[in-house]
Order: sequence, then structure tokens, then C-alpha cells
Amino acid sequence: MTSDPNHVWVPFDRLKTFIGSALTAAGLPQTDAMQVADLMAQADLQGSDGHGVIRLAPYIRRIRAGGMNTRPNIGLVVDHQAFGIVDGDNGMGHLVVSHAVKIAIEKARQYGVAWVGTRHSNHAGPASLYARMPLEHGMIGLYFAVGNANHMPPWGGMDMLLSTNPIAAAIPAANEPDIVLDMATTMAAYGKVKAKAKRGEMMPEGWMIDREGKPLLDPKRSDEGFLLPIGGHKGYGLALIVGLLAGTLNGAAMGKDVIDFNQDHVSTTNTGQAILVIDLNATGMADTFKQSVDRLEQDIRNSTRLPNCERIWLPGEQSHLRRQTYAEQGIPLPTALLSELEQLARDLGIASLA
Repeated sequence: MTSDPNHVWVPFDRLKTFIGSALTAAGLPQTDAMQVADLMAQADLQGSDGHGVIRLAPYIRRIRAGGMNTRPNIGLVVDHQAFGIVDGDNGMGHLVVSHAVKIAIEKARQYGVAWVGTRHSNHAGPASLYARMPLEHGMIGLYFAVGNANHMPPWGGMDMLLSTNPIAAAIPAANEPDIVLDMATTMAAYGKVKAKAKRGEMMPEGWMIDREGKPLLDPKRSDEGFLLPIGGHKGYGLALIVGLLAGTLNGAAMGKDVIDFNQDHVSTTNTGQAILVIDLNATGMADTFKQSVDRLEQDIRNSTRLPNCERIWLPGEQSHLRRQTYAEQGIPLPTALLSELEQLARDLGIASLA
């Protein structure tokens, strides 16, 4: 393991077991708790540390405050051939979105393509977790979500009406790593801001600005400013469209109706997400497509590089390598976060992570 006094390397299974025990102690049925724990630990395994175990204490605060349903009745409320809407009954987002993806895969197998949205869901972790699920069935996955707090104003404005509204896409390859894009429509996901604060690090210039338009670098002062969209006005437009598709289309919250998940632990968030699944078998050329993806990856990776560029990466490659490395060496968790988790374990009366 790499020597780093500011981090402790924790095996995936130990982290998963700890999260599951904590959620069970908080009131979730054990099966549901372990399903959520697996997805949260997977987030840390791939390096999405702003969406993994760092979210455990906030989730439990919301559960204890009555802001999240531990016994939800998750099911389809709109079911029309290749289209569906799942009502999550205010359950944990990981459970709601996983259910929606499962239905979308089944529908795509029947119709070739399927779109399933969610409403009355909650924060569900990194978008790529759900875009990747169809890969196991030889399918393409595209995921959209409304963020769980508004951190961005419309272009040129100051009122917080939009969130990070992430997009993820997972494209299967034959022998090369699958292409997996996971991005916020802001310059950084707010989870990354929280992770920077937890590690005591500054943000790079360009992530946030204050209300005078000056760069905001201290993540602990993030409430004094707002996130910037990717690509200027184009990112603002993209965030708006994603919110309309993942939120408004499903009868979920968007704009002023979005509840700040970080500050309000009681109000129902009515979070919306959507998954689009394409079955490559419906094209009649699934193998040919995957081989073409391989060739394109090789062409991009082997293309001429700019000076001082050591490697051209494809979307998802670095996460793929992290999963391999962390599976062997353990997942690096900041010591400050571990201290919080130790206190959480004492509060819940469960075994320590350490």
C-alpha cells in the first residue's frame, strides 16, 4: 500500500460491511442496506469519493430526521411500452434508481430501447454507477439526474435555480475498457467541493466564483458563491435541458422546487433521475459495433500527443484503473473522514471501521 499519513487504506468488503451495518442500525432492512452499501462502496472504489462513504453521515441524519422513507414502496406508476416512470416513495435513491435501471433493461430487451424516469427519489451517488449497469447485458446506458441542491444560477444571473445536473454514458467495447463518461454540467460536482473541504484542500480557480464574480478557492466558503457551468452559457443550457428531462418530465423537483439535501434533512426532496437504455442486439450488429469501439479507442490512444502529454486518456479509463488498484490495495480514506466514521459507529452502536 502507498504510504500516506493523511489516508488509511480500507478493503472494499470491510467498507461495504461497515456502511451496510450503519444503514441497518439506522432502520433500513438489511437487504436494502447492503444493496445501498455495495453501490456506495463502489463509488469510493472507482474514485468518486464525493459520492461514497462521505455521504453516510448525511444520509443517516436525514433518515433519523424522518426525511427519508426506510420502507418505501418503489414501483412503476407510468408503464407504456418502452417508457416508464418509477415512484420511489421517498426511498434511498440508490434503491430507486437501481429499480428503474432494471426495468429499463427489461424494456430495452423487448423494444430495443427504453426510457425510465424517477420521481420521489433521493440522492443516488455517482451517475456512472447506473449508466454502467446495462453494460453487463451488452447494452448502452445513458443517465440523467437533477442534483440535490441548487448551486448554479442561470447564465448572467445570481439566483440559485439550477444544480450540477449530471450526465453519464456507458458504451460497451469488445476487448478494450468500456467507455464511461460521467460529468456534471458544472465545472465540478458539488461532491468534489465537499471532498476538498474534508481533505483540507483548496479548489482550483474556475470551479466557483463569489457574488462579486471573483474566484472562490476555499471550499469551506462555498456557500458564499456558486459553481460555474462547463462551457459558459452552453453548460447552463445543458443543465437546464437535463433538469427538464430528469425532473420536470417525471413530475420531480426542478428549479425553485429543489430541496437543498445538504441543509434540509426533513423535507421530501422529490429528486428525479432518468435512464435511457439501448439494446445493441436490436441493431443486428452488436459485435461489429463493439469491435469498432475498440478500434476507435486504439486510434485515439495512439494518436499524436501534444508536447508534455504522457498519455491520452479515454472517458472511464482512469476509474477503471482505480477499481483495479483499490481492489488490490484498499480504498484510501482521509483520516479526518475516518474520525467522523468512528464517531458515527459509536453513535449507532456498531463495530468500528478500523
